[in-house]
Amino acid sequence: MASSSEEGRQGALKGDLTMERLSVTEYFTRRESLDPMELVYGVVREPPAPRYGHQSLVTHLGALLHVYVRGLDLGEVCVSPVDVVLDEAAALVVQPDVIFIAKDRLSIVRERVFGPPDLVVEVLSAGTATRDRTVKLEWYRRYGVRECWLVDHWRRSVEVVNLPAGEHRVFDGDSPLESAVLPGWTIQARQVFD
Repeated sequence: MASSSEEGRQGALKGDLTMERLSVTEYFTRRESLDPMELVYGVVREPPAPRYGHQSLVTHLGALLHVYVRGLDLGEVCVSPVDVVLDEAAALVVQPDVIFIAKDRLSIVRERVFGPPDLVVEVLSAGTATRDRTVKLEWYRRYGVRECWLVDHWRRSVEVVNLPAGEHRVFDGDSPLESAVLPGWTIQARQVFD
């Protein structure tokens, strides 16, 4: 028979928002999983796994970024799932699709990432686009992420958001994808989708 604390945790895993809230420490004592999962102000959120096209795009963009970043020794790139602790006290842990952390900030990487990455990439899907463009974008701005890319595979465009400045620029087709966080990044927007 499970204890009431265990029942509360199991309920939170199923998305029942009325159940017991977890601290970041409690969240990290759970079994390791490749399932998408976030801790949102103490409540575990487990959306369904992304579709193949989404993950294929994440893999492709992650590989492009990895080659560029490693070639210039700029820092590290990682693809989901990886836990990013934006606010330990408020129990806010997210799993962006792709992250980049600059070399001079790699101290935020331990077994997880404790602090804002320099760049966060969210590949939009039907079930997450609104949340990614509103709630998560605001969290990224509030907690110090420098830049967020919103990748829209339907429109084959990449919206680059300079979070401190609040500037949004959309790149598509042959236009060169420009980034304040990755100077010299020169690929055409369409290459993200090829």
